[in-house]
Amino acid sequence: MINVYDFPHGARGLRVAWLCEEMGLAHSFVPVDFPPDSNYRELNPFGTVPLLQDGNMSMSESVAMMFYIAQKYGPTDALPSVDDERFAKVLQFTLFGEASLSSLMTPLLAVRFGAPDDQKRNWSALGIESRLKGTIDRLGHELRDREFLVGPSLTLADISVATALRIWGRGVGQDLPTTLQAYCERLQERPACKRAMAAHG
Repeated sequence: MINVYDFPHGARGLRVAWLCEEMGLAHSFVPVDFPPDSNYRELNPFGTVPLLQDGNMSMSESVAMMFYIAQKYGPTDALPSVDDERFAKVLQFTLFGEASLSSLMTPLLAVRFGAPDDQKRNWSALGIESRLKGTIDRLGHELRDREFLVGPSLTLADISVATALRIWGRGVGQDLPTTLQAYCERLQERPACKRAMAAHG
């Protein structure tokens, strides 16, 4: 059984649960308190969330989890083969969802919910916010009127990026460009995404 440990409503664990739903894989959501307690740190000494357990195997890093599941339990349309012309772009945008989007939002979440009022609009936060707005605008231009980021069907890239954009809207409290708002709304209407969100707290 695949177990996904995450904060309730956590976007990174949602990536993993959503992929499991798309692939028809049985899994369970295990809620984690904030901050993680000592029992959780026995499972993951780094203390990072989410965590994936699959039998005797455990791992962190949500994007790595998606690749693990897609490759171990595939093949799946969500991850084209290395010989497929879409593979490189799927790899690029799946990592982009974390490296260029989600990871930069983490300090903004800390500032929004933890910083004193007179420090919420500090120099670093403003710089990160400006950079993210530019990146998200360019992403909207990249998507244009396409239904999915890469090719004609949902891939890991869409799951990774859409969950990052969910953090931007729900967590950071920022608006999305019209193109990306419509993109996220379409993806969230997928039955697999609805099931994952319903089970995720």
